[in-house]
Amino acid sequence: MYLGQLLTLSPRSWLSTGRLFSTTSVVEAGYKMKSHSGAKKRWKSLASGSSFKRDKAYHSHLAVSKSPARKNRLSQTAYSNAAQTHTLKKILLPYGSN
Repeated sequence: MYLGQLLTLSPRSWLSTGRLFSTTSVVEAGYKMKSHSGAKKRWKSLASGSSFKRDKAYHSHLAVSKSPARKNRLSQTAYSNAAQTHTLKKILLPYGSN
């Protein structure tokens, strides 16, 4: 409905015409959820969006005291399990995946 058409209507009929703009649940709620900053820095979503991956910690710091086998294990990519994926989708990507 156009603004010119609305102006010709009585004020009571404005209510029955519906909204002039689209609203989302975020706007209606009055606030936006925040992504978890710590999770954003550590986890990346896979292209399929069904899982997440991260690098393991302690790989480079004080590396002299670590065995080569331990260094190799720490250099591998870690993937999220089903429980972690469910949690990460809620805290990391409340409005979509990237």
